Amino acid sequence: MSRRHGQEIDGWLIVDKALGVGSTSVVAQARRLYDARKAGHAGTLDPLATGVLPVAFGKATRTIPWIMDATKEYRFTLAFGESRTTDDREGEVLATSPHRPADDEIRAVLPGMTGDVMQVPPVFSALKVGGARAYDLARAGRPPDLPPRPARIDAIELIERPDDDHAVFTVRSGKGVYMRSIARDIALACGTVGHIAALRRTKCGPFHEEDAITLDIQTQSVEKARALPVSLLPVATALADIPALAVTDAEARALSFGQILALDGIAAPLPAMDTPDGVICAINGERVVGLCRLVEGRLKPMRIF
Repeated sequence: MSRRHGQEIDGWLIVDKALGVGSTSVVAQARRLYDARKAGHAGTLDPLATGVLPVAFGKATRTIPWIMDATKEYRFTLAFGESRTTDDREGEVLATSPHRPADDEIRAVLPGMTGDVMQVPPVFSALKVGGARAYDLARAGRPPDLPPRPARIDAIELIERPDDDHAVFTVRSGKGVYMRSIARDIALACGTVGHIAALRRTKCGPFHEEDAITLDIQTQSVEKARALPVSLLPVATALADIPALAVTDAEARALSFGQILALDGIAAPLPAMDTPDGVICAINGERVVGLCRLVEGRLKPMRIF
């Protein structure tokens, strides 16, 4: 039997992804850097985009779905006057317009684009259509007709206007929201066309750009990083927004074996719940036991770490 390569390392590395690099390439580089057995990322960034890319090692990979579902923040530059096949600067020009909206025109359309909306994804996206990726169909000259999808956009703000041709925005949104679609739709709502010229993710769940490091800095001392991965954040960091419940050793063992616990038999009081899904993070001392759900007066384990 062949030996599995890599060390058992658990935690989060928050990478400031560089321009022109794919998210999977970042994960592969981080995995080599830490000689880690298992790694993955939470929330793909296109090569055009920079910013916060959380990389999970070991047990942290089990918390990736909660980061994927978390609120994210972006900053992007919209270039007016040209629509492009990819809705960003890498695509071919589809149409042009001489109209350049004033700041007041732009701000006037933003309220109608926030909240629970229906968004048409970019044709060059990873969505599957009939078993094929949309971007593969588009590259083959058969761009699919993608239907609108539900999206939650909490806020869009115009923060800067460098010149008539460009406008800079910040966006706070839920999962599965395409910034390229937002940029395209802002331009169309203003009576012109446009595309994203620059895009940066500044926040992904509990992870901020202030937490992020560049892999170039880390690779200056690979051996030191492998010996002492000081940049890793604890697995529980991803669950910071989930109410926590302290459990005893016996309760932790029971949950670990998949047992459902009656609430009236749990030693610690329940935390205040501000979410309707009833999800609780069970903690035993410094250790995250797992995620549980409150169901009819009982605590049911969902995912054990």
